[in-house]
Amino acid sequence: MTSAALPPIPPKRYFAIGEVSELCAVKPHVLRYWEKEFPGLQPDKRRGNRRYYRMQDVLLVRSIRTLLYDQGFTIDGARRKLTEEAKNPPANAAEIAALARDLEQVIDLL
Repeated sequence: MTSAALPPIPPKRYFAIGEVSELCAVKPHVLRYWEKEFPGLQPDKRRGNRRYYRMQDVLLVRSIRTLLYDQGFTIDGARRKLTEEAKNPPANAAEIAALARDLEQVIDLL
């Protein structure tokens, strides 16, 4: 499943790991592994170590998935790319449009 074919993210404050798994087409054990590899991915943990992901976490998982599965980055390469993007805002119109779509989803939550 490509990133374009992923289901829309519902307007919720928190998502369980199973929901994120379905929304991002990634198995739960892969999400737990990515938490160790990508410092920006830190879901809230509550009773019984249950993970609760925020909208920004879901968007980050989708970005990681795109880098790894669609664009062929290694884990290390994807980590560096995300760090680079955090330091340098997007320069081209396509990247800005993609960010705008993601922001619209977040705004819908409010």
